[in-house]
Amino acid sequence: YIFYTDWAWTSFVVFSISQSTMLVVGAIYYMLFTGVPGTATYYATIMTIYTWVAKGAWFALGYPYDFVVVPVWIPSAMLLDLAYWATRRNKHAAILIGGVLVGMSLPLFNMINLLLVADPLEMAFKYPRPTLPPYMTPIEPQAGKFYNSP
Repeated sequence: YIFYTDWAWTSFVVFSISQSTMLVVGAIYYMLFTGVPGTATYYATIMTIYTWVAKGAWFALGYPYDFVVVPVWIPSAMLLDLAYWATRRNKHAAILIGGVLVGMSLPLFNMINLLLVADPLEMAFKYPRPTLPPYMTPIEPQAGKFYNSP
């Protein structure tokens, strides 16, 4: 959460690319090898439930409820299944059209999702970073200290 607060735009882009890729590669792999339409939605549902479990685990550890934001995979997965169904005779078209649909829709759904999250800056002040342990504290560089010494 603090990472998202500090690097909001960067992390949004990185998460969007990684989540889109995760969904498309996983779902296309299953669809091409099983030939079962509706696989992407099934795959996205599993990932969503897994993230709910992770969200509950972090919450149980005392973190704020918004610490884990569950990505909106399912609508994009449904678009991917629709593309697969519409292009079932051409696997390359399924990958290309489905991939574009997911790549464009997933960041949009997640942007809406993230707008509903409690104010990250307020949360950052409520849950400040833990202080570093002594062995992690930075030491001033010693280079050149004795340069002018006789």
